[in-house]
Amino acid sequence: MEKKRPSEGFSLLGVIKKVACCDGSSPDTGKGKSKFKSSQVCHGFNLVEGQSGHDMEDYHVAEYRKMNDHVLGLFAIFDGHLGDRVPSYLKDNLFNNILEETNFWEDPRTAIKNAYRSTDKLILENSMQLGPGGSTAVTAIVIDGKDLWVANVGDSRAVISRNGKAEQLTVDHEPHIERRRIEQRGGFVTTLPGDVPRVNGQLAVARAFGDENLKAHLSSEPDIFYVCVDASTQFVILASDGLWKVMNNQEAVDIVRPIKNPQAAAKRLTTEALTRKSKDDISCIVIRFE
Repeated sequence: MEKKRPSEGFSLLGVIKKVACCDGSSPDTGKGKSKFKSSQVCHGFNLVEGQSGHDMEDYHVAEYRKMNDHVLGLFAIFDGHLGDRVPSYLKDNLFNNILEETNFWEDPRTAIKNAYRSTDKLILENSMQLGPGGSTAVTAIVIDGKDLWVANVGDSRAVISRNGKAEQLTVDHEPHIERRRIEQRGGFVTTLPGDVPRVNGQLAVARAFGDENLKAHLSSEPDIFYVCVDASTQFVILASDGLWKVMNNQEAVDIVRPIKNPQAAAKRLTTEALTRKSKDDISCIVIRFE
């Protein structure tokens, strides 16, 4: 995947410290927290530009909103390719589109699915302004500190720690896994020596927002997962594939577990990924439940 530029993060009920990204080596980092009736949720994020020779194309969301007597934690990583316009658009619009679905409070699963679909349609309809690129997405919505809804398209991933054991919540939408569907839609999957499988020899994911030129062969249908947050739920890691290319789920959980400050934990993950020679943009959010 190609990269994206970091976005701003803020918290309605907490304070976020943000370090602006001034050059390729300066990270975008911050933290925040919110108190719910039953628990406290806090988060930290860190985004670092990779070494692939193009501008940062990763964006994130990390904020809290109060709606209908509920407090929502909204978190996302958007990993763009062929430019940063699509992930930037998703940062500004995807959560609004989800929350504006009339059935969100009664049926979050359907609301998320419909909003992903309608947002992709709008991106394609505005391709003259947004360009030919696209983006993966992993989103997490925490409702009142106890209900967690996670969705994804592409290979940005969410991993939860339950009593120290890593559990992947999302599905990596890789071309070789979805080869049959891609071929049924008139596309093909190639794997050149030393490279990863690609749709039509171009894109290394089977699902994404945007990508007008490949859309006939791609899906923007999200996989959606629900988690009831309980005493065993310690934290969730959202990250782009710049992290997961060099680290497995349990390794990431083991790194985060002893670090109570989620911002420090997010920084530690990106630092470790760089140490392991990840060349891609590396973006992660750590959400802790207390």
